[in-house]
Amino acid sequence: MTFDELGLSQKVLAAVQTSGYTAPTPIQAQAIPPALQGRDILGIAQTGTGKTAAFTLPMLSRLESGRARARVPRTLILEPTRELAAQVEESFAKYGKNHRLNVALLIGGVSFGDQEAKIMRGVDVLIATPGRLLDFFDRGKLLLTGIEILVIDEADRMLDMGFIPDIERVCKLVPFTRQTLFFSATMPPEITRLTEAFLHNPIRCEVSRAATTATTIRQALVASRGHADKRETLRNLIRDAENFKNAIIFCNRKRDVAILHRSLVKHGFSAGALHGDMDQLARMASLDAFKNGDVSLIVCSDVAARGLDIPDVSHVLNFDVPTHSEDYVHRIGRTGRAGRSGVALTIVTEDDMKYIDQIQSLIGKAIDWEGPGFDALPPPMETIRPQERRGGRAERGPRRERGRRPEAEREAPIRRPAAEREAPVSMGRPRGGRPKPEQEGFRSPSPACAAAPAAERRERRPRRHDDDGPPVVGLGDHVPSFLLRPVALRSAKVGEE
Repeated sequence: MTFDELGLSQKVLAAVQTSGYTAPTPIQAQAIPPALQGRDILGIAQTGTGKTAAFTLPMLSRLESGRARARVPRTLILEPTRELAAQVEESFAKYGKNHRLNVALLIGGVSFGDQEAKIMRGVDVLIATPGRLLDFFDRGKLLLTGIEILVIDEADRMLDMGFIPDIERVCKLVPFTRQTLFFSATMPPEITRLTEAFLHNPIRCEVSRAATTATTIRQALVASRGHADKRETLRNLIRDAENFKNAIIFCNRKRDVAILHRSLVKHGFSAGALHGDMDQLARMASLDAFKNGDVSLIVCSDVAARGLDIPDVSHVLNFDVPTHSEDYVHRIGRTGRAGRSGVALTIVTEDDMKYIDQIQSLIGKAIDWEGPGFDALPPPMETIRPQERRGGRAERGPRRERGRRPEAEREAPIRRPAAEREAPVSMGRPRGGRPKPEQEGFRSPSPACAAAPAAERRERRPRRHDDDGPPVVGLGDHVPSFLLRPVALRSAKVGEE
């Protein structure tokens, strides 16, 4: 089958041919014809199968007739992350270059005023994240009464990010007669309930079993111990990988993304970072650097696990095993796209085995192990004492507790020589034991100092910087000079009285 048989307009076909595509993918072949007829679509396909073009191409064909009005967009595409929204905007720019359509992007981290100006000019295609979209709507800057086509992309990611209440609200705000295109890689029960509530007699386009991985991806598990050992294991995997070109490294937490990124840069790797706490300009710059080949590694959180289309990624490395088994399917889907081969390696500790069992149960097959198992691994770095790693005091026997004498010595009384007992006590004692009078620089305390009571000796110590001393009476020492000038007193004359 070719794109000419799908019923697309001539402008869209010309843009597709210019892009170099000749045959549609299975999800495109099943979804595009009913989408052109105005039917609701429920598309289920694994990542990397061309779901974005499955709704972009029919939308462009249907939008050739009509005109946008100010603050009333004609179509709405909801994406879970900013990166996915920007990627869909690039698809419209590529396939819609023969159309005069206004495309607007409503995402966080960008100037509110610039986005409002685009909305006021009239928008044919509005691509938005749920939070920023509802922010515009609540401020009265946007009306959703003119929506003809509603697209909900990566719905399972919406569920993980807590956007389902926002999606339900948006579905109630758009017209009842709109066309809904619903795409997801997995179908949890919550997503199924959502489709039953807001889709009307949809066409189900399922090109593979839900939550399956591509056959072009070689998957393997690598055993490791401890967090510090995982970083060393990751570096060895990168150095020893065959046909290595670039890699996306996934962590579960944003804090671990920053720590691992600094560690890789410190060891001489060309690496970038991408997580949700970064501002939008930094996120896009890091992603563009990886796409352009300026860096060969990018350390990401799950913000980059869904839908990002980076065509030629040779390896996906899971530094942390995902706690949600569906995330594993999306993570490894960043490689092996468009028929290419890819490698997905997951670093596993003994505490991660319960998550591995859930992942294998979801994808319906066992994942092979690569390298030695847990039994053949050396002990973790955290359990080795520092003196054993340095080869220092390990052979000297057990260390004596600091500040405590052995039991036998504690029971016996301490006896000093008579000469020592009669000697005066020094105010300060240098290292190496009690100083002797004949040593250079030694000064014996004066008899007055030795005989002075303890209270007087404490008084002679220098004051601390925060000790202000006794309270000042009157002006103290700071008497103005004019008060110290002598004054001549007049004497009373005799006989005046």
